Amino acid sequence: MKIRNALILSLGLSLSGLSYANTADVSQARELAKQFVGQLLPELGAAMKAGGPVNALGVCQTKAPEIAQSLSDESGWDVKRVSLKNRSANAEPDSWEIKVLTRFDQQRAEGADPAKMEYSEVVEHKGQKTFRYMKAIAIGEGQPCLQCHGSNLKEDVKQRLAELYPHDKATGYKVGQVRGAFSFQKHL
Repeated sequence: MKIRNALILSLGLSLSGLSYANTADVSQARELAKQFVGQLLPELGAAMKAGGPVNALGVCQTKAPEIAQSLSDESGWDVKRVSLKNRSANAEPDSWEIKVLTRFDQQRAEGADPAKMEYSEVVEHKGQKTFRYMKAIAIGEGQPCLQCHGSNLKEDVKQRLAELYPHDKATGYKVGQVRGAFSFQKHL
């Protein structure tokens, strides 16, 4: 099996839908996703402890974009989060991201594990050869995500969402769904 998988990877094919155009780029993108999560989750956890989901919304609004910008500046990659049901204008997907997010939803409907979903390819983007990578953001069992992204939001959360995100579309999710994705790109 290991030989078969190595052969598949060397041919540029994939078992999971990930196009291995350049495994070094995939590895870098995966590492950026880990760094993003590794920096954001402690901030969210501290905010939840200090003031619950209403407090955590402020972290998502300010700290998540700061982390994305910092990672972009340090790495040379364009780092962001996107969703088909975006909360802020910064999270609105472009046409390639819509295609991949739709693919993730289809894979989930077919029984795939959203926590393992990722996709990459080299595309022509704004006249340049560009490596693009997306990693699904899944809503897992026991995660606090649904306190701000679920269907049964508390009134104080609804009020704060209306203040921070007047055009919010990022609610109504259930455990196991793809809430969005990390989206990274770099020009080659």
